[in-house]
Amino acid sequence: MFLTISTSGTPESPATDLGFLLHKHPDKSQTFSTSHGTAHVLYPEASVERCTAALLLEVDPVALVRRGKGKGRGGAPDAALAQYVNDRPYAASSLLAVALSSVFSSAMRGVCNARPERAGQPLPLHIEVPALPARGGADLVRKLFEPLGWTVTVTRVPLDEQFPEWGESRYVHLVLDVPEGKLTLRDALRHLYVLLPVLDDAKHYWVSADEVDKLLRAGEGWLADHPEQKVITSRYLARRWSLTREAMQRLELVRLADADDTDVDDLDNAVDEESADAEAEEGSDKTVPLAVLRREAILAALSAAGAGRVLDLGCGQGQLVQALLKDTRFTEIAGVDVSMRALTIASRRLKLDRMGERQAERVKLFQGSLAYTDKRLKGYDAAVLSEVIEHLDEERLPALEYAVFGSARPRTVLVTTPNVEYNVRWETLPAGHVRHGDHRFEWTREEFRGWARQVAERRAYGVEFVPIGDDDPEVGPPTQMAVFTQADKSEKTDEYAKNTQNAKEVRAA
Repeated sequence: MFLTISTSGTPESPATDLGFLLHKHPDKSQTFSTSHGTAHVLYPEASVERCTAALLLEVDPVALVRRGKGKGRGGAPDAALAQYVNDRPYAASSLLAVALSSVFSSAMRGVCNARPERAGQPLPLHIEVPALPARGGADLVRKLFEPLGWTVTVTRVPLDEQFPEWGESRYVHLVLDVPEGKLTLRDALRHLYVLLPVLDDAKHYWVSADEVDKLLRAGEGWLADHPEQKVITSRYLARRWSLTREAMQRLELVRLADADDTDVDDLDNAVDEESADAEAEEGSDKTVPLAVLRREAILAALSAAGAGRVLDLGCGQGQLVQALLKDTRFTEIAGVDVSMRALTIASRRLKLDRMGERQAERVKLFQGSLAYTDKRLKGYDAAVLSEVIEHLDEERLPALEYAVFGSARPRTVLVTTPNVEYNVRWETLPAGHVRHGDHRFEWTREEFRGWARQVAERRAYGVEFVPIGDDDPEVGPPTQMAVFTQADKSEKTDEYAKNTQNAKEVRAA
């Protein structure tokens, strides 16, 4: 396997700085042991104007077989022969990608102590890979590299030049060029590390869970927005569905964080429902946590609305989804949250991996941001935003309004949020503090109703307000809920009130 990396330079910025960036001296030929053979680094040319570094990998086929434990993929009948008669020693693949990361590890991290100012500077680069398997052809090669800023030249390699009638092979001669000011050497090496095995569509080693971390590290800064992200992720992870799904979800979180100009950890913050407002209420319902009362009120409202297909937007750790699953009237439940951490906890809570087939068909969890429209949210009877809006900055509420009430547009929308007036009744809550550290605001009853009525008027919904918990005559209930119903469904509100009263009577009994 062979690969060359070239750059040009000037007396002020000599091309031979490539040797410093790669941590390999241009005047020496160096040899390195890898897990499947020997890697050689040499410089066919090294001058101020132009410098080329070459990586030659000699694969040991016996070592490759031994490390593979003598078994071909899937136990194919011809696997024993395929282990020895194959293209592994000659065509760029995951073997070459692993050699790149091993031999040029510092360069891939962008570290250069000798020339630190050059490590972060984009370079004019010319890369050649003489023999590259390309499952998907030249078109896929261009789709993978061109969005990253490369000028791509792909030449198909014939099966045999002496017999042109045999046609072309699946191998290509790849030339990549990028002008100065576009990419750093670190970027270039990371592109190659990921995309070489993607084009080969095979890995020479078992793909385990840590491959997701490797992919995301190498794909930092470019993979989240790549138009062929799904193909890259699937192929790099050897088409293992569970790993591909995890990687795609984590990449979506990166994209959302970039779009919101925030940190990933700020988005991926599974919110603990057992905060101040989940404590036992003061008064007659002292032993019933507010979180339980809230879920009871939501279930009653959904039942009154006749909802069968329900969205739990901002589902957190899945408490409401779990309650919905226990009621067979809800035929389809979707939990949506921006936090992968929360969705992981929800999946464990629901025991999705052990759930029966019929039950599993009723529920799904997926990642999404309520600040963006999402076609997956359309077609549901009802949507619930339980203790969600207060976790958003107020200037983001118009985007949420459009995504839920304008785009998804379920028949019924339930919104619950803390009543800040009631906070004085919490003995453990210091004066002036919100109930949870992530709350961006907490509204009075008047503020919440003003916002809800404006939304209802703009989006052609009717709205009614329902207290949850002890309705204090002075400060109101601890939680306030708005029941939005599309204009022609307002008669459901009376039925909801009846169901709520019935639930209270059952608790009292």
